[in-house]
Amino acid sequence: MLNVLTFIEDASRQGRVLLAVLVDPGKLSLNKLRHLLTVAESSPPDLFLVGGSTSDAIDVKACVAEIRSMRPGIPVVIFPGNETQVDEQADALLLLSLISGRNPDLLIGKHVEAARKLKRSGLEIIPTGYILIESGKVTSVAYMSQTQPIPRDKSDIAAKTALSAELLGMKLVYLEAGSGAKWPVPPEMIHAVKLELGIPLIVGGGIDSLEKLSLALDAGANLVVVGNALEKDPELLHRFHAHLTTRSSRFQQN
Repeated sequence: MLNVLTFIEDASRQGRVLLAVLVDPGKLSLNKLRHLLTVAESSPPDLFLVGGSTSDAIDVKACVAEIRSMRPGIPVVIFPGNETQVDEQADALLLLSLISGRNPDLLIGKHVEAARKLKRSGLEIIPTGYILIESGKVTSVAYMSQTQPIPRDKSDIAAKTALSAELLGMKLVYLEAGSGAKWPVPPEMIHAVKLELGIPLIVGGGIDSLEKLSLALDAGANLVVVGNALEKDPELLHRFHAHLTTRSSRFQQN
């Protein structure tokens, strides 16, 4: 069985950037999901993330089952919006601690409620420092979590927050602008955070073009997450996949 964290860490050490497709069952109909999975046959992402702040646990299970059925070779990781979104069909779960906010439920409270269920699930549990970044609008995750994102011009705060996640023993850091973000995480902030970290860095939210993808990669992201843009235009996955494949080939040649 694939160890997802090892897969991400190995890619990070090799300088290979990974692409994850975020599927929010609360937003994506079954027909649209199937179309996206069809596109993914010729342009496969490295991972699927499943979940969201407004998703129902039953819908998460149905979504994971559909991905398993149509794209069985791609790892599926639960990206939980709440403590009910645990599905044993998946490969792993990002155990998110919202360290940019001060809501105790999302720092540790919900984790206590879900702890035994997570242990019994058999899923690979990956402790992840989750950091919300100002994106020009109130995103669903900011509203539902009742927390303020870090201002986008405060790279030093983001960097120190990310470093604290690593020192606390978390295995990944996730910089999140939020679903449908007006602006993605600034490249300057990604770079500042990456300089502090010895663990892989995930960046997501507002990445809806090759230019924004390239900026995140050049700034130091190890794994880029795309969701809302593919809900609107699944064919964008072809362009993202081709760009990453070309970039990887150039890196190996150098």
